Amino acid sequence: MSDKSITLVIENNIAHIQLNRPDEFNTMDIDFWQNFPKIIEEINNESTARVIVISSTGKHFCAGMDLAVFTQSNQDEKIELGRKNEKLRRTVLKLQACFNALEKVRMPVLMAIQGGCIGGAVDMISAADCRYCTEDAFFSIEEINLGMTADLGTLQRLPTLISIGLVKELAYTGRRMPAKEAKSAGLVNNVYADHQSMMTGVMSIANEIALRSPLAVLGCKEMINYSRDHSISDSLDYMAVWQSGMFQPQTDMMETFTAKAEKRKPNFNDLSKIDNSSIL
Repeated sequence: MSDKSITLVIENNIAHIQLNRPDEFNTMDIDFWQNFPKIIEEINNESTARVIVISSTGKHFCAGMDLAVFTQSNQDEKIELGRKNEKLRRTVLKLQACFNALEKVRMPVLMAIQGGCIGGAVDMISAADCRYCTEDAFFSIEEINLGMTADLGTLQRLPTLISIGLVKELAYTGRRMPAKEAKSAGLVNNVYADHQSMMTGVMSIANEIALRSPLAVLGCKEMINYSRDHSISDSLDYMAVWQSGMFQPQTDMMETFTAKAEKRKPNFNDLSKIDNSSIL
């Protein structure tokens, strides 16, 4: 599933999603909010990919939400204030779900960022598993400069990625955090000289992930995200429950040992497909 503003290519078990509105700085228009979560769901359900890479085109990664979305969501409907505000709450929750999908999808999500990563784009990359950027990249919680509070996940997820004091400074001032600072703060895993070298590096990492057992990688993602939000005791207990059901040494582990003995790459089964139309 792709449209003119978002493209999807799946090769070698890597799903590459690309934002493709460079003339508009890849702002998130109405079509983005409708199609992005559908693409993520498609990848999750079909299980034809084992890792997701999200990149973009042009000078900037993404300049945040398109102004047309604000215009549509603030239409002066002839309904009383309470019901209008209730509708706004549902709209915010729906937009949040678009990025929540990046945490819920069974495959790791890698972000490749060049130029500006602004406003809603920070919400999006905060929900990914790993982030990489170019030397010219910068990050800005732009909402404060518009007179509003970031509301799609930045303020909830960034404190788990970088220090809370730095999050507050960025949120209160809206200043740009350059790539070098983002690397030292722990927001990005690595900084590359340019877009081409970044994509080469990120695709190499994606390929390494795609060679691993999809079930074991899913277990890592589930456990790390769960541990972030729960106590060590609860997380260890959940780990034991997960292992009791998912750990099958006679399959993926045996294939790993066999492949090493035969000096070849292991051949793992993909995750099972998800059919939402069936109850079984």
